[in-house]
Amino acid sequence: MGLGAFCNFSTEATEVSKKFPGIRPYLATLAGNFRMPVLREYLMSGGICPVNRDTIDYLLSKNGSGNAIIIVVGGAAESLSSRPGKNAVTLRNRKGFVKLALRHGADLVPTYSFGENEVYKQVIFEEGSWGRWVQKKFQKYIGFAPCIFHGRGLFSSDTWGLVPYSKPITTVVGEPITIPKLEHPTQQDIDLYHAMYMEALVKLFDRHKTKFGLPETEVLEVN
Repeated sequence: MGLGAFCNFSTEATEVSKKFPGIRPYLATLAGNFRMPVLREYLMSGGICPVNRDTIDYLLSKNGSGNAIIIVVGGAAESLSSRPGKNAVTLRNRKGFVKLALRHGADLVPTYSFGENEVYKQVIFEEGSWGRWVQKKFQKYIGFAPCIFHGRGLFSSDTWGLVPYSKPITTVVGEPITIPKLEHPTQQDIDLYHAMYMEALVKLFDRHKTKFGLPETEVLEVN
């Protein structure tokens, strides 16, 4: 799951309940995470849920109003290419969340976390390599892909470990995109609002990038 999404929406570290009063955020993550004992209980204790249709349908239609579902749309595929200095999202062919939003008339809210790729360093296996092949097989059969990564040591930043590097992560939230409720949205409907969401996300990134040390020429890569 994304560290920015977890820290800023699943905890009160940044007082999300005060910034968005009346909204109950639910971070949705890969269903594979819930197959691991102990981790499953830990995630559920924080209000984290599996990102599947049944869960989303329940939260948007049967669990009262004011529910916000936070989805890291790029999922495992996006995580495999994450590395310091890179700003990229896997979104162009991810449209299922738009279809669900249309079925429930739920607003889409573009959100981006600056600095998230700086807290860990990852070994990147290029497309076509044996390492990427193994990762994709894991992703296909168990829902997530193993990554080789490291942070800093527990007592020193000069050693490797699993403690995140001390880098700020700032999550910016854009304006909601109003979505009509369509019980049976067409592909044209889905494509229209998906394009609107991508455009809004890029504009959100461009509006804030220089505040977080990125040059004006930096472009958000949408894959």
